[in-house]
Amino acid sequence: MTKRILLIKGKGGLGNRILSAVCGLAFADLTGRTPVIDWRDGSYAPIGTNAYPLLFNTPITQKCDAFDGLAASVTPAIWSGNLGLTPQEMIEKFAPKSHSSPTGYRRFCVDLKVLDSDEDIAVYWSYLPKFNRISQHLARDPRFAHHSESGLIAEYLDRFFTPNDRVLQQVGATATQLNRPSIGVHIRYTDRKIPLDPIKKALSKRLTRTPSASVFLATDNADVQTQIAAEFDNVYHINKYLPTDGSRLHWPASDIEKLHEAENALIDMWLLSRCDHLIYSRHSTFSVTSSYLGNMSATQLHDVDKWSPTVVAKRWIQAYA
Repeated sequence: MTKRILLIKGKGGLGNRILSAVCGLAFADLTGRTPVIDWRDGSYAPIGTNAYPLLFNTPITQKCDAFDGLAASVTPAIWSGNLGLTPQEMIEKFAPKSHSSPTGYRRFCVDLKVLDSDEDIAVYWSYLPKFNRISQHLARDPRFAHHSESGLIAEYLDRFFTPNDRVLQQVGATATQLNRPSIGVHIRYTDRKIPLDPIKKALSKRLTRTPSASVFLATDNADVQTQIAAEFDNVYHINKYLPTDGSRLHWPASDIEKLHEAENALIDMWLLSRCDHLIYSRHSTFSVTSSYLGNMSATQLHDVDKWSPTVVAKRWIQAYA
């Protein structure tokens, strides 16, 4: 092996895995490793198929399955002989009680304090980005020292997460239908529910200021989509599959057209990023990712969970774990 590799695994929703991968990509640059993104977990493409290069026009050309049976040194050593497995499978195999642990990822992620490990392959995985754990490395590296975290994330999103042609075409076509100013609203309301009434109040307040504004709604719940469309004018949404039983949509066991619905999710995410204002909850990294994509300022954002002690505490713990 001529180049050292950072194999970046994925688990969880699109926002989580995109932002986690961005952190992994920064770590790859810090360590001089070649990044390879591995999303074969079955959430956004059939199990065993890497969804990442299908969803994005990426400069990464190395195929992740090339390392599955490779005799190479690996860190963390727990991945040796297991490079073809997903984080979900590794947790089930080695630490089945740590699915909800904020520090459980550490057993399966390269030591982020160390930049000079000698192993041929390092594996990066975390459920959420770990910029706080690599912040000192970034501050000492002249390539990153003068970047804000949001600016750094936006740069990597631009380099490695340009959606495929179908997504970009649909985003462009839908965006032209929206009156300006436009208000993006993201409501996650299946396995995890964000507060609905504060979302509606924030939207009403914003529309009082700009009654002719269009509203772009991205949600995973059919009832919520019907409610918002009935209560507010000029509401737009894309046509996509929505579960009627409240179940999580993107999941390895889901019986849907996974890649197609993953593209629909990206269409939602990118359209939210093009809106002039965004009403959302920081409890969902899906909409947080949209805010980074759109380089949105604080005046454009209305986070209904900004002062939620539970959400703030959880995010703080996850950031520093």
